[in-house]
Amino acid sequence: MARSVLTTLRPALLLTLILMVITGLAYPLAITGVAQLLFPHQANGSLIENGQGQTIGSALIGQDFSNTDYFWGRPSVNNYDAMASGGSSLGPTSKKLHDEVAARAAALRQASGLPADAVVPAELVTASASGLDPDISPAAANFQVPRIAKARDLPETTLYSLIKQQTSGRTLGILGEPRVNVLQLNRALDALTGS
Repeated sequence: MARSVLTTLRPALLLTLILMVITGLAYPLAITGVAQLLFPHQANGSLIENGQGQTIGSALIGQDFSNTDYFWGRPSVNNYDAMASGGSSLGPTSKKLHDEVAARAAALRQASGLPADAVVPAELVTASASGLDPDISPAAANFQVPRIAKARDLPETTLYSLIKQQTSGRTLGILGEPRVNVLQLNRALDALTGS
């Protein structure tokens, strides 16, 4: 009886072991190797380095730029903490969400020297679903030009040109919308001014 149980279980145990090696070890190693070979930058997190070779961020994760002489990205409900990615889960009828957006809009108007009733881009006052969106639209970047031009004593036309240079088009020409990576834009801004 014990021999027949072992005979019955042996193929199941062997198959389980083989599948564990294939799906738990061989497949992940093969995919990692292919990714490292074909797409090393993306496979390693799309990291961005400064001129000294130090990692300063990722093209995939937004950062907090709050100085008036930099472009600002979308707000984050988790202070750009990649370990706590997520939105606020507040619905459109939430008073708390309404108050947060109103406070962000007021702060943006004040920093930009705009009147209290000036229209601001929605993406600059609302967080993305992940809370880590690294991109803004060209229109949101253009909205910030007068503030940055004044803070850096640069002609606005220079900044509009910089935004245009840093704008990525639709993926494959049809997916998504044109966008500007805020970290890359601010790096280009620093390079332009020698900061």
